[in-house]
Amino acid sequence: MTSKKVIELFYDVVSPYSWLGFEVMCRYRHVWNIELKLRPAFLGGVMQGAGNKPPGLVPNKFLYMTKDLNRLSEYFGVPLQAPSDPFEAMFQKGSLSAMRFVAAVQEREKGGDEQVERVSRELWRRIWSEDKDITAPTSLSEAAMKAGLSDSEIKEVLKLSTSKEIKDKLKSTTQCALDHGAFGFPLVVCHVNGKPEVFFGSDRFELMAHCIGERWLGPQPDKSTAKL
Repeated sequence: MTSKKVIELFYDVVSPYSWLGFEVMCRYRHVWNIELKLRPAFLGGVMQGAGNKPPGLVPNKFLYMTKDLNRLSEYFGVPLQAPSDPFEAMFQKGSLSAMRFVAAVQEREKGGDEQVERVSRELWRRIWSEDKDITAPTSLSEAAMKAGLSDSEIKEVLKLSTSKEIKDKLKSTTQCALDHGAFGFPLVVCHVNGKPEVFFGSDRFELMAHCIGERWLGPQPDKSTAKL
């Protein structure tokens, strides 16, 4: 068995395409010989830093994205459903407090990233499946509770999420994504032979597999394996 290739996944729960990329990479961490490192970051900071414009602000892109997400939901096996007011959810409310919360979960979690994975998924589920808020402390608490955190853990994370330490941590991770050339999320960085191979979006997995010497079995590898 060769040593595992390190793959970093930069994401933000405000991004539906990040949810698709997140679920695929979490599924493949048990299929490919990889070490997956979750990198919760702030998409707003990346867009500003890269001078990019969100697809929701370009009318034709927004119309396409709405149809595209419906198709992708079935294909990826992820329960995507646009919020009733996507503009409010994505741009007026945003995800800064949510991503600080996820960064705080990661900061206090020792020996793995199970809580980070579960909390991130519950936040995505709230905004991109259940049309619920992800900004208020009560909303973050509900997501963390569903993810299995105890009351005491949630209180600790909420307090930590407002600290300078966590604010700086999120800024640092966001800057790291920009240093890799990010202009949006999800961003996947595969470290191959000492060199970073960077992939943007949720539609480059087949190429990614080729670059790291693995086999692409589709977005739902368990189903693909069962068919073989």
